Amino acid sequence: MRKVALSLFVVLFLTSAGVGLWFWSYLSSAAPGDGEVVVLIPKGAGVRTIGSILQANDVLRNDIRYLILVRLTGLGPGLRAGEYRIPRNLTPPEVLRMLSSGETIRHQITVPEGITMEQVASIFARDGWVDRDRFLELARDPRFIQELGMEVPHLEGYLFPETYTLSRLETDEKILIRTMVNNFHRVWRKIESEKPQNLNRHQVVTLASIVEKETGTAAERPLIARVFYNRLERGMRLQSDPTVSYGLVDFSGPLTRADLRRETPYNTYVIPALPPGPICNPGQAALEAVLHPVDSNALYFVSRNDGTHVFSTNLQDHNRAVNKYQRSR
Repeated sequence: MRKVALSLFVVLFLTSAGVGLWFWSYLSSAAPGDGEVVVLIPKGAGVRTIGSILQANDVLRNDIRYLILVRLTGLGPGLRAGEYRIPRNLTPPEVLRMLSSGETIRHQITVPEGITMEQVASIFARDGWVDRDRFLELARDPRFIQELGMEVPHLEGYLFPETYTLSRLETDEKILIRTMVNNFHRVWRKIESEKPQNLNRHQVVTLASIVEKETGTAAERPLIARVFYNRLERGMRLQSDPTVSYGLVDFSGPLTRADLRRETPYNTYVIPALPPGPICNPGQAALEAVLHPVDSNALYFVSRNDGTHVFSTNLQDHNRAVNKYQRSR
């Protein structure tokens, strides 16, 4: 009996040792190769599905030891969906800890000043963050716009240009639009002051969008804003080319004389006032320029073709500048 018991003990010991070594080899092994792999864990994925995804990406082996590890560590319920950048030198326990930490990839997406909401939608749709048509549908949806605390026909002008940090599976069209509009509200509260010329907020944003499109030189924005104020005070048309192109369907440029005469709500060569709404999404500097224009009697400006402009107080001087910098081209 003693020999039998000893034999059983030896067998059990060797078996346990073998199983232990087998399991230890799994715990201490890392995926072959160098570098890292990007893995997307979908929402609702269970432990087995996650194991299959990790194995398909050569991160770890999805065998019984994976399930044992999940059970022993208790990490199963805490494995989070998302996009992960996983170094190949991580062991299975380290991989599971990463997935439970929620250290997902953060993407930086920059929305530049002066682009339209169609262009904004295209930027986010390009990398699959949104469905472009759905984004634009929501940007024009009266009910959703009202939920955002806005009373405008669409969100042109209010999708604030900024660099946004996004994570996969944590962003959709509603979340993104809401974030952009909230950023507009945040900036507006910071810069709002007594509004010149008794303009309401929508008119300020509209004029800022024109200023944004007219110049890329930050120092000139307050002066260009003053030119437009001076023209409005005198009942003069703003005669801004970007407003004309915005009002044309499928415009591809350049503007023609016929375009300048075409009657649209946005053609400031025709209407003696501001257009009905913004023509792009202006940045903070353009908004501040409209809220705080410089003092000047200038009524005209023309491009020097280098990003700056010549400003004139009378038509005669303006025509000279046009002849020098535009017609000579």
